[in-house]
Amino acid sequence: MKNPEQDTMTRQPSAQAAAPPWWRGATIYQIYPRSFQDSNDDGVGDLDGVTSRLEHVASLGVDAIWLSPFYTSPMRDFGYDISDYCDVDPVFGTLDSFVRLLARAHDLGLKVLIDQVYSHSSSDHPWFAESRSSRTNPRADWYVWADPRADGTPPTNWQSIFGGPAWKWDPMRGQYYMHNFLPSQPQFNLHNPAVQDALLDVARFWLDLGVDGFRIDALNFAMHDPELRDNPPAMVLDPSVARPFDYQHQTFSQYHRHTPRFLERLRKLTNQYAGIFTLAEVCADDGNVAIKRFIKGAERMNSAYGFDFLYAPTLTPATVSAVMSHWPDEPGMGWPSWAFENHDAPRAVSRWCLPDARDRFAPMKMALLVALRGTVIVYQGEELGLEQDDLPFELLKDPEAIANWPRTLSRDGARTPIPWDDTPSGGFTTSATPWLPLGDANRARSVLGQNADPASMLNITREILALRHSCPALRLGSLENCQAEGDLLVFDRVLDDLRVRCLFNLGDQEMAFPTISDGDEIILSINNAARDRLPGYAALFWRCDW
Repeated sequence: MKNPEQDTMTRQPSAQAAAPPWWRGATIYQIYPRSFQDSNDDGVGDLDGVTSRLEHVASLGVDAIWLSPFYTSPMRDFGYDISDYCDVDPVFGTLDSFVRLLARAHDLGLKVLIDQVYSHSSSDHPWFAESRSSRTNPRADWYVWADPRADGTPPTNWQSIFGGPAWKWDPMRGQYYMHNFLPSQPQFNLHNPAVQDALLDVARFWLDLGVDGFRIDALNFAMHDPELRDNPPAMVLDPSVARPFDYQHQTFSQYHRHTPRFLERLRKLTNQYAGIFTLAEVCADDGNVAIKRFIKGAERMNSAYGFDFLYAPTLTPATVSAVMSHWPDEPGMGWPSWAFENHDAPRAVSRWCLPDARDRFAPMKMALLVALRGTVIVYQGEELGLEQDDLPFELLKDPEAIANWPRTLSRDGARTPIPWDDTPSGGFTTSATPWLPLGDANRARSVLGQNADPASMLNITREILALRHSCPALRLGSLENCQAEGDLLVFDRVLDDLRVRCLFNLGDQEMAFPTISDGDEIILSINNAARDRLPGYAALFWRCDW
């Protein structure tokens, strides 16, 4: 919680940083609409439900929301298999529902980012239906098609992330088509300028409606090697959790060197509109190298995030220090973004600490996230300290979890509905059965229950985000002097004459450290951290005199 000594910070950033773009140092709140709020009592969240809960989001002090896909889809991968890029799936509402959401968000001072999926479509998309109909139709090369090898097997050894070969035989066309995910998610041939043009038209449609930016899904999967070379093998350190996909370096099946050329076309389009933010998701063998290429200079993406923390089984000071070392505040380095949780990764409190420590660990984790240099992303429910719900096999919906059971991360456990109150359905729906069940532990962390408690995770999150918003060094400053020693993590955020020292105890045991000078102002204390003591899972920020 905020220390009573805290005063509002009034120092101003340098002239160079006097008018940064809104997204630089912003906090973005990710909404998975299917699990946020059900407005029509069918057990599935929808856009009108999101609109009805935007006051809660605005109360957190975030700058923007990012909406996971709500487009027309057969829902085999729950919206990431799109059959119409310019319409809303009936389960989520209508295009008018989205327009109302956009207007309400803007009234509340929230920017709106939406997902764009450019690596693949649904097999139900009319473009794919035409492409597979023959080898000579106008869209014949809009997807990745290839002849079999001489023995009839797939053209390469590439593997799908959801299991099995990344190729499916199509008897209609007499060729294999590529799919990095489900067979019902055929891969676009983004090398084709006509495909790029069509996707840029999609982006233009939503920009004209008034969105404030895009999160580009699975960007490293966007382009393949046209020479169809086999991927090299990779060393698997833990076969107990490995998929066939993990036994290869995806050298040729993704991350083609021409991907930035498409990003430059996208950026040229978004630059025609005011204040647009483009954010890429990048999951690659060496994600930092890929991210830096995708956000290099002023002509590609504004920012990107990788999976340094999202899939990390533990959180240690050494891990944080190593990740931050890749992103010094240097000219041309680019601006990173960070997330500890999202719809594809298990809840961080369940990965990083024991069950009996989660309520203490969660506020420290939030303080660490907002102290990092970059744009930060808070996933829905993270402000409540939600844990991973454990679902039995018969209740799973996630195709990846089903295909790789029991060796799976189970994305469903991070997609269960938000608990708005402590009723059986958590206030998510009225009388319907929620599409995924809500566990008792998370229902006990409801918004209603936490709103009334000044010491709750929800209210601590509001205080932490308010501090980031009021402190230029935390939003825009460099990250310096990062040190990791055992469970202790220390770094400084520095801007002009303002230096904020951030201390974190990532272990469960109290530790001593040199007493803070009485002249240094404590601006944040988590879990009873004080000038001369740092309890387990505590954090302490103070403003240092030079």
